[in-house]
Amino acid sequence: MNNQPSMDKDKNQEEENNKSSLVEKIQQLGQSNVPQSPDSNIHVLTIIGQVEGHIQLPPQNKTTKYEHLIPQLIAIEQNPKIEGVVILLNTVGGDVEAGLALSEMIASISKPTVSIVLGGGHSIGVPIAVSTDHSFIVPTATMIIHPIRLTGMVIGVPQTFEYLDKMQDRVINFVINHSNIKEEKFKDLMFAKGNLTRDIGSNVVGADAVEYGLIDAVGGVKEAMEKVNELIGQTKQTGGGKE
Repeated sequence: MNNQPSMDKDKNQEEENNKSSLVEKIQQLGQSNVPQSPDSNIHVLTIIGQVEGHIQLPPQNKTTKYEHLIPQLIAIEQNPKIEGVVILLNTVGGDVEAGLALSEMIASISKPTVSIVLGGGHSIGVPIAVSTDHSFIVPTATMIIHPIRLTGMVIGVPQTFEYLDKMQDRVINFVINHSNIKEEKFKDLMFAKGNLTRDIGSNVVGADAVEYGLIDAVGGVKEAMEKVNELIGQTKQTGGGKE
């Protein structure tokens, strides 16, 4: 008889611990466990809001923290059950070095990868979008291409501008090496005047991104899933990773 209150107390404590664990997971990773098909061989990775790098952004900002994506990408590479990856992008851009780091990691994954630009794939979201084996953009999505900018205190010396110019070259080289756009065309879009209000750069919409060779095709979830399954089939036929 005396054991009943103790058992109820233990049960309540266990429930509280489970709730605390879920809350902590949401706070740490920004998500809880998403229900997935038990037999799914395709991992879906989302890059939403602003890519957060070395500086923590205010709590009201919607962010994707690159230190959370890096272990996921390593786990994807090591998990034999995962045969393909779909990257969903709706990002305004963010930290250049963090975005380039994610782009390089996605590009170096041995498993087939496909990206979909939903809503927007702006700024540093452009190299992330083109880092996959095949890229899609929905008809209403846009991609803003503009020169690299610095925020905060800037030391006004020639070395600062030289560093900025070299960083910009890294972004340009990555994009032209992982897409079909020509360097001259990409630079024209990047430094275009009058396209953006009080700014330099271009806003490229859906089909135009495909026409310029930046994105491979117009399409959404259906097309992306068909493509990643096609690439998985090709990988199985060749008996290894992507060439």
